[in-house]
Amino acid sequence: MTSDPRPPQTASLADRDQRAEIVDRLYDVALDPIKLEHLLEVWEGRAAPLRQGRAIPLEDPEIEAHMQRATVFLGRYDAIPDNAYRSVLEDIPRSAAFLSDGGALIADCNRPAAVAFGIRAGGPFAALPFEAEDRSLLAGVIRKVAGGRAEKVVTLRIRSTVTGSPVIVRVGRVESDPGQPPLALVLSTELVWPEGFETTVQEAFGLTPAEVEIVRGITLGLPVKDIAEARGRSAETVRTQLRSILQKTETHSQSELVRVVIGLMDLALIPAGGTGRSVPIGGALEPREVRELWLADGRRLTWIEFGDPKGQPVVYMHLDYGLIRWPASAERHAAARKLRVIVPIRAGYGTTDLHLRAADHLGAVTQDYIAVLDHLAVQDAIALPLGADLRFAMNLANRRPDLVAGIVGAACQLPLRTAAQYERMDKWQRFILANARYAPKVLPFLVQAGFSLARRLGKDMFFAQVNGGSPADMEAFARPEVREAILTGSDVCLTRQWSAHEAFTRECIGSEKDWSAVVRECKVPVLLLQGDQDPQTPAQSIRELMEDFPHLEVRFVPETGQMLFFKEWPLVLDEVEAMAARLG
Repeated sequence: MTSDPRPPQTASLADRDQRAEIVDRLYDVALDPIKLEHLLEVWEGRAAPLRQGRAIPLEDPEIEAHMQRATVFLGRYDAIPDNAYRSVLEDIPRSAAFLSDGGALIADCNRPAAVAFGIRAGGPFAALPFEAEDRSLLAGVIRKVAGGRAEKVVTLRIRSTVTGSPVIVRVGRVESDPGQPPLALVLSTELVWPEGFETTVQEAFGLTPAEVEIVRGITLGLPVKDIAEARGRSAETVRTQLRSILQKTETHSQSELVRVVIGLMDLALIPAGGTGRSVPIGGALEPREVRELWLADGRRLTWIEFGDPKGQPVVYMHLDYGLIRWPASAERHAAARKLRVIVPIRAGYGTTDLHLRAADHLGAVTQDYIAVLDHLAVQDAIALPLGADLRFAMNLANRRPDLVAGIVGAACQLPLRTAAQYERMDKWQRFILANARYAPKVLPFLVQAGFSLARRLGKDMFFAQVNGGSPADMEAFARPEVREAILTGSDVCLTRQWSAHEAFTRECIGSEKDWSAVVRECKVPVLLLQGDQDPQTPAQSIRELMEDFPHLEVRFVPETGQMLFFKEWPLVLDEVEAMAARLG
């Protein structure tokens, strides 16, 4: 590793300028995830030298502090839904939001807006707790956005006359009923504590009533000083209680505590009966019942099945995007080929509960696979992993060789070992995975911003943006059956109402740790079918890694990428059947 000639405590002017630009881009992304690519560009300038071995630490306390603050904004302030105005407010249960045409009256508002702003549906626009000048500015922006005379989304910073604190609002156009004036949705950062939510928080974390009140104040953005004054305590007493709260909630900062509480708030606000018992379907796909198993530690574990219930068991591993469905014809052929396909849904995806933060990710996920297969009394399965899920398949085979007889992987990732192997990735894959390895502290923000961008663009457009560097993947995604399988299957990862960004983050960090020992220990037959246009693991990197693991059989499939399985599933299933026959 080459040395950096600069004194360690002295940053150059260029470094300071670069840090300032990164901080600016962080807040830009928090307010508008569509700008994530701009952050990618400037962040790459800071990250690339470290991957080349230069001594430029990516653990920058200043950037990390701003990252935490920006994450709070991002968590509160996601993409504006784009549906008819009568239902749009129902999708915003915790942030103050209202609908307006920019005229004298409020068209409609949600309950948080009624509480935070003191407004009501049909009430005066002038009741908004902003200065007259700010209300006039806001009304003008609403009229322009609603009438299509401005950008689709406009962000404003105004100040509340009640709290004296700044309020950030985003104004976006929504569809209105025929014959009605065009409307805009005004979504703010003002957060409201749901009625009765203190009981949920107390039971979830074992907090005292006094600690819950502190959590409430922190979540609503109050400084420790104000919380202390309201409770008649000293600021130091509140800080001591806060340290106890962080320990009980297994969080490490106020911003992380707020993210956890907001996540719990979202779950508490899901209407009863609002989640179905089947994976949502479209077009040609048939519904699949989501089955569940409750573990001894109280976690819920879920899976789906299709194919021949009495056939050769195949454990399919769904990638970190949660691609739990196959193309409709592939699912039908599984039955014709007498394959019983079992798809455990991993921790944090769908309704499978996350593991504790302290859990070893590889070991905990492996144990979940064991729990499902033992519950189903399955043995001698063929594991079918995608991407870096190969580590789960191999670890499962190492720990329980009775459960896995062989592995057929599709577009798999092996443990990377050089900076050049990251440099060969397309920019989006490198942006996430290189940071998972070199800057894991900032990865949660980057992933959550990516998920917000996907929700904003739509999953189909986001897929095109991220995988656009692979013509083979784009050709596969253009096929109706493949598109349906990817968009429908990934609903366990991302929908308009929620996202599995925390689970995705853990998956990425785990994939970039060195799991070479797991590969070397694996004794079952392994066949890896690899693409020649994989944006994440290019052929050159695979060939380099094959030298480290000569016991693996690797074949390249022409004109395929990361979506190799979805494009060439007949070939993959042929190999699954052939391996099962050889081992049977």
